[in-house]
Amino acid sequence: MDDQLINQLTEQAERDGIVQLVVGAVVADEDRVLLLKRPAEDFMGGIFELPSGKVEPGESLDAALSRETKEETGLDLDEITDYLGHFDYMSGSGKPSRQFNFAVKTTATEPVVLTEHDEFQWATVTKAVPVTDAVKTVLTKFMV
Repeated sequence: MDDQLINQLTEQAERDGIVQLVVGAVVADEDRVLLLKRPAEDFMGGIFELPSGKVEPGESLDAALSRETKEETGLDLDEITDYLGHFDYMSGSGKPSRQFNFAVKTTATEPVVLTEHDEFQWATVTKAVPVTDAVKTVLTKFMV
């Protein structure tokens, strides 16, 4: 991934008043993508989402993407292949947040080992995929 792009994205978020940076990974296996189901008691509990998580202070977006992919799925990031855009939201604690989404390749697609989610599924990208509209937009861009 281009360091210049990573820096531009981070700097723009700061100028936009974004407090919390988040990264999301579109992990594909042929024509399916990996979705994780949030625990019912969590913020936005019960929805399916991309493997994603907060960027730690001083951490780059690409380093956070690698770390979060591993933490949430047990899969090792091999390559970031594309930037798929971002979406903004208010976190459960009221922080303006921006999720940067990337298409990635992992060294393998199994086994998926969950540490923070209730379940996972490999889903074919259709209009009926059980995710938020923001994630549907990311997946639509991924499929183009």
